[in-house]
Amino acid sequence: MKKNRLVVVASVSLVIGAILGLVGSFSPSTVRGIFWGLDGTALVLGSALLAVHHIKLGNEQLAAGFLVFLAGQTLVVSGSAMELTRSSATFAAGAGLWAAGMALISASSTHPIAVRVIGAIASIMLAATAMQIFGGIALTPLSKPLPFAAFPFLVFTLFGWAWVHYRSGAENAA
Repeated sequence: MKKNRLVVVASVSLVIGAILGLVGSFSPSTVRGIFWGLDGTALVLGSALLAVHHIKLGNEQLAAGFLVFLAGQTLVVSGSAMELTRSSATFAAGAGLWAAGMALISASSTHPIAVRVIGAIASIMLAATAMQIFGGIALTPLSKPLPFAAFPFLVFTLFGWAWVHYRSGAENAA
């Protein structure tokens, strides 16, 4: 796959994943698993492509961040069809890895400051969620205020990553 196509496919995957994840969060349980399963698959694909892209560019920190985010997403998607209370443990593990991956990516100066700040906020909120669940607090993926309040920050971060990479792919194609 050509370099510019790789980042465009990755960008589109991130946007699809963000939108389907958000839709799933507001869907009845009968279809939530479908939306979250598709969302997770798109995010794993996009993260994998961006990890490979950044390895080729020599951006080890970004590549590592996308790989850690990908690992977290695989845990989260594994519980997408489960009853919310039954998926808490895998969600906590995934949220912790999301937080670590987003922190690595947000610490890199290659993204605009707004994307980095939003990603850092999401990272802190998701880390707090994971720690609470690991500490025995009964939270589900849709508990309020956390993790529910973290999802808009996660979605905007995904949109930011998609925009940055789509723009770089379009510039390289020109």
